[in-house]
Amino acid sequence: MALLETVGRSVEDLKRIDQHEMLTAELEAASNRISQEVFQYWSQNQSLRVQFQLQRALPGDPPPFNEGWIIRTRIQNARHVDSINFDERSTGFVWFFSFVIWFNQIRNNLGENLFLLMDDPGLSLHANAQADLLRYIEERLAPNYQVMYTTHSPFMIDASKLYRARTVENVFTPVNDGEMPGAGPDQGTTVGDSELSTNPETLQPLKAALAYEVSRSLITAEHTVSVEGPTEVLYFQWFKRRLASLGRTTLDDRWVVTPGGGIDKVGAFITLYAGKDLGLAVVTDSATVKGSAPDARDSELLQHGHVLIFDKYTRGNSSGNPEADIEDLIGRKNYVDLTRLAYNLEPDDMRPIERSGNSSAKVVSGVSDFMTSLPQGPGRFDRYRPAEFLIQQGADFSLPELDRALDRFESLFKDLNDMLN
Repeated sequence: MALLETVGRSVEDLKRIDQHEMLTAELEAASNRISQEVFQYWSQNQSLRVQFQLQRALPGDPPPFNEGWIIRTRIQNARHVDSINFDERSTGFVWFFSFVIWFNQIRNNLGENLFLLMDDPGLSLHANAQADLLRYIEERLAPNYQVMYTTHSPFMIDASKLYRARTVENVFTPVNDGEMPGAGPDQGTTVGDSELSTNPETLQPLKAALAYEVSRSLITAEHTVSVEGPTEVLYFQWFKRRLASLGRTTLDDRWVVTPGGGIDKVGAFITLYAGKDLGLAVVTDSATVKGSAPDARDSELLQHGHVLIFDKYTRGNSSGNPEADIEDLIGRKNYVDLTRLAYNLEPDDMRPIERSGNSSAKVVSGVSDFMTSLPQGPGRFDRYRPAEFLIQQGADFSLPELDRALDRFESLFKDLNDMLN
């Protein structure tokens, strides 16, 4: 009955219609109205539509549907061109659909003066569907009604509005050694006066909601390249600019390079983001893919997951090594000279590291060790400083083997651009 009340009709209204076309038009109008109401918030499947049928009962149907007139609700799938009984849909869909219709009936019967109190709504919904429910509550309920609900799900907490949340916990009186539990008066169930609590178990849903929000913030634009830190961002920007000035292939402007702090679990990253059409790529060092052989690091799984490894672009070069960082793309000679300029050192100061010729080690590791031990040096090495120096240099800046570095970055940028197609 709530379905028909939502569109301002009753069973008796439909029974009084004595023309097939008029009855069909009324049922289709009701179906369209309900479909628009529900599916603007149910994002899980936009191919579904509600379908109402008014039929005489058949004697073979189970009671009480074997007598009189029966209104049947079916859910039609436009993609698969079929329909099934409403009750055969998933538990989550049935709950969400019923909640929207129920609220419309309550509003029509009781008016606007409502206080909605719900206990763990949407338990049968998965994460995305709970986000749909949260959006429905925010857009349809909260502007006009007071809404309060309990939840244990992080997906039912809006991390941008944590000031609305209050913790509920059972507070016990601490028990001293030798005392029986319950010897002292307990505070019982207590609603906190702020969004925080001293009990880590009570805070778990809030922490999970924040963690989920942080993971989502990894994707800052429609097309995002995640690198380890700001050092990589600066190198990407300078080489992008230099390649463009030379008329060579450079990084597509649609890519936004952002520091992601490194992704320690590439497998987990692929599981979460691969094939999701999120426009997200990761460029990282091979140490991230722990224990992987070179052929594994070139596997289709990583390529499908939009994960690129630096050592792919240094193999076969004099600076090649199996655990390359972005500094290895710049090249050993280039990076040593760049470090010298950044620290305002003399060429003779860098002769020992230039002569060492250890191409098997990471460039940045060798330079860091050398700078730390250099008597006239700074005593410590800041990896960010050479990158900061480079980003301030114009198009005429040169390094000993800059062309090789440009070739490597161009190859990397080509692979990233191919992901956009």
